[in-house]
Amino acid sequence: MQTIIGKHIILEFYNCSIEPLDDHQLLQRIFRAAAVQMGATVLSSNFHPFSPIGVSGVVIIKESHLTVHTWPEHQYAAIDIFTCGDIDVATGIAYLKKQLAPKRTVQQVLERGKEILLSNPVQ
Repeated sequence: MQTIIGKHIILEFYNCSIEPLDDHQLLQRIFRAAAVQMGATVLSSNFHPFSPIGVSGVVIIKESHLTVHTWPEHQYAAIDIFTCGDIDVATGIAYLKKQLAPKRTVQQVLERGKEILLSNPVQ
């Protein structure tokens, strides 16, 4: 039986609100809340502010992770959500859109590990 190991959602948020894109503490709260909205189990998170502006961060969830890299000067956020669990990613994405208020979004979904034959795992 062939199936996928996980889904990798790549999001590009354009023309976002600038404030959350440059506030690493606020962005961390938003991304942790998005993970909770998805029904994920948050294990840890780390968000780093850059000088003069911008933030990179990760939320590690039991089901995998959420990451973000921001360019406030371009009102842009690059977001990745990887999950190998059964969580409601769409609800989390809707929450992120509400909080970051992008005027335009681009979304791609990659199926990860789909060439792995799950009926014969290594023991």
